[in-house]
Amino acid sequence: MKKTFSAKKEEVQRDWYVVDAADMILGRLATQIANILRGKNKPIFTPHVDTGDFVVVINADKIRLTGKKWEQKTFYRHSGYPGGLKSITANKVKAEFLIKHAVRGMLPHNKLGRKQLKKLKVFAGPDHNHQAQCPKSLSILPSS
Repeated sequence: MKKTFSAKKEEVQRDWYVVDAADMILGRLATQIANILRGKNKPIFTPHVDTGDFVVVINADKIRLTGKKWEQKTFYRHSGYPGGLKSITANKVKAEFLIKHAVRGMLPHNKLGRKQLKKLKVFAGPDHNHQAQCPKSLSILPSS
């Protein structure tokens, strides 16, 4: 009788990947990053175990949004007090926030998703401070 394979958190081998976000469309890049963070690119993927890898995103300030999203996409937050709703458009927020926000929406909305999001490191420029981990370059084809 065969049993269904279930990965254990001690058995997971984590790699580091670096992704260049220059001239990439935000949503298409975010789906690829979310799959790597979850571990869906590995044969040992188990939905309830964090089997994903670390992802370092560079050149986040050169990300692309399609259409008029730079002016029309709005992010909201509320202070909890009456009249405390604040809104800000995409062209006024940092590019690091845009990428993290897009990836966060594609991960599970529970403790596991929060743990997976901590493995995402986003930098605005071409330099990052994770050279010691020897990240592999991950090529994601820019789509138009």
